[in-house]
Amino acid sequence: MGITIQQFNQMTARLGKRAPTAKTPALPLPRRRTGGRQIILGVDPSLRGTGYGVIQLTAATPATLAQGTISCPAKWERSRCLAKIFQTLRGVIREHRPTVCVIEGLFYAQNLQTALIMGEARGAALAAIAEAGLEIYELAPRKVKQAIVGYGAAQKIAVAKMVQRMLNLPELPAPDAADALALALTHAQETGRFGLTAPRRI
Repeated sequence: MGITIQQFNQMTARLGKRAPTAKTPALPLPRRRTGGRQIILGVDPSLRGTGYGVIQLTAATPATLAQGTISCPAKWERSRCLAKIFQTLRGVIREHRPTVCVIEGLFYAQNLQTALIMGEARGAALAAIAEAGLEIYELAPRKVKQAIVGYGAAQKIAVAKMVQRMLNLPELPAPDAADALALALTHAQETGRFGLTAPRRI
């Protein structure tokens, strides 16, 4: 039978022994950057190619702090891919200290196996984000495309081109990274001055 940390400390006190007090490790809290401007982490989870993007809201155009794709070869076991997703996102969070995260919401999948694998990748990403104590929101893919391109069924290339334009990027971002940046931009729009609907928090 398991006991809590508090029960353990009470038992050792009754026995009169000086045992080290067990402590629960505190989760690292995100810190705001210069001027308290919001930093948003966008995550587009996938087992073989999880996209991420970090933007900082400024007075003018949002600044891109980081973007990339967590790529895992097809020969890797799923467990190895999940570990890489978790570890990479943990590193991104520690380096850029985002204040909030927005992740792509679940979508309908006809193949049950595909849905399970996507769920595992999403879970690994969420674990890294939750460990840092960030607020987490989710947005449906169609809603993001509607906000960025103006068409809910837009192709990935159209999303990437609009993201490049909105963030003044010198090069076209990779598809998964572009989707992650689009998530961050959409969240910024929804929570901005003229946002009409509250984002869904998870």
